[in-house]
Formats: sequence, C-alpha cells, structure tokens
Amino acid sequence: MCEDKGKQNWVFCDGDLPPAGEKEPFGHEALMVTNLNSEQAILTIDILFEDKEPSKGITMLLKEERVICIRLDKPFGDQKYLIPRGQYSLVLHSSIPVVAVFGRLDVRQANLSYYSVHGYAY
Repeated sequence: MCEDKGKQNWVFCDGDLPPAGEKEPFGHEALMVTNLNSEQAILTIDILFEDKEPSKGITMLLKEERVICIRLDKPFGDQKYLIPRGQYSLVLHSSIPVVAVFGRLDVRQANLSYYSVHGYAY
C-alpha cells in the first residue's frame, strides 16, 4: 500500500498517567500506531523512568494495514506489562515504518481534555 510511509523509531517523552477518575470517561493515556504497509509490523516498546531502571522489550504484532490503540493504563503487549504511576518516556521500535501518536485524556477538571502529541521519529 504505502511502503515508504512512517518511521521505525518513535519517542514520546511526556508520559505521566492521569488519575482515572470516578466515572466514564476514565482518564488514561494511549499509544496509537498505524501500519500502512502490506506486511505486519513487530512492535517493541521500552519504558524509561525518572528514578529507576527502564523496562525494555514489551512486544506485540500489528497486522498489515491496521491501527492499534494501546491503553497505557491497562496491561499491554505480549508480556501484559502495566506502567506504574509517575513520570515516564515511551520508546517505540518497529520492524517496518509505522505512524504513531500519543494521547492523554485528563478528567481532573470539569471541562475534561483530550490531547494528542506527535513524537520524535527517526
């Protein structure tokens, strides 16, 4: 389909899971990854922390010409990894070029906000 679209490495620096809140919609962060290619992507995620050693090698598959929305407040990947509360950065590696964006839903105020952040890609 679009073999040359996207990048194989993405960095999202501002991870910090917001409180879930009392009712829907629950506060969360998510990583959305789109594979525009005609072959599946092998995704590997590393989580870097401010005050402890990184968690590396969280893996999952993304089928060809598909999107995946990874809720970061829930266990994810083949390892069912759960990100602890607090500051972190997320590094995404893919076997083929993909497009990624990071989003956060913050419900701490009555006028809740959802925003997305485009990461650094190389």
